[in-house]
Amino acid sequence: MPKAYVFTRNGGPEAEALIEVERPVPGAGQVLVAVRAAGVNPVDWKLRNGFRRPGDSGERAFPAYLGSEVSGVVEAVGDGVGGLAPGDEVFGQPVVGGYSEYALLTVGFSAPKPAAVSFTDAATLPVAGATAYDGIHQLGLPADATVLVTGAGGGVGVAAVQIARTLGLRVVGVAGEAKKDLIESLGAVHVPSGEGWAARVPEGVDGVYDLVGGTVLTEAATLLADRTKLVTAGASPDEVQALGGARVARVRTPERLAEVADLVATGALDPQVTRTYPLDRAGEALRAVEEGHARGKIVIVPTENAA
Repeated sequence: MPKAYVFTRNGGPEAEALIEVERPVPGAGQVLVAVRAAGVNPVDWKLRNGFRRPGDSGERAFPAYLGSEVSGVVEAVGDGVGGLAPGDEVFGQPVVGGYSEYALLTVGFSAPKPAAVSFTDAATLPVAGATAYDGIHQLGLPADATVLVTGAGGGVGVAAVQIARTLGLRVVGVAGEAKKDLIESLGAVHVPSGEGWAARVPEGVDGVYDLVGGTVLTEAATLLADRTKLVTAGASPDEVQALGGARVARVRTPERLAEVADLVATGALDPQVTRTYPLDRAGEALRAVEEGHARGKIVIVPTENAA
């Protein structure tokens, strides 16, 4: 039986387990994918802790899969699926699966993987890459404007910095001192995070893309003359609206995935995958992200499906 890394109840790392599961069967509008790579994101451990996405309803069934972005090879297609066939390489956000050997994707939020994009890079795009793309474009800043990105050293942050640069924006990236070289290598001005960080930001910030929330979001808002240029992926809609800004509006379409993948294929975006883990070490991968030590992006590669 295939394996999956799951959480068996809401709680901390002690709720996680590697278990055997039934191989999923694709329903209408779905494809079954042999997972080649799965991206690790902060939302994964937040869901394990009990976080509910907007629109979530009903009781969560356990065991619940960890992981929210994958790439792989189509094994089977459900009714009503056109344009995809077994053997095709795809990536997307799973409705079943994640840190697993098999996953189900909907055709509504999956896309063919370009040959020039690796499985590991493609697995960073449905959540991290696309969230970065959506937020930077939502700000709508003109070329030569300055955007501040908080949490710039993480998976979404490194993508947001690079996407902003492709639009001709000047970028200030807030991150820990250990990530200074990474931020600067991407063409951004580094500002060390921690107490008093806002006072270290150069003058003239035109927009903020916040990936942290909390007091960091509140402090970032004080740097803006126009609070409509405050967008967050790190706080709730109510929190950011109270400051005059907005939550990032995610565009979950195959076309948006294709746009982000094209940036990788052309070399404009490097997802900065700094480490991969096999499925049986998925807990270590999640700890690296949960504890804030990850530089760039962490990816899980199920060895049974490795090329």
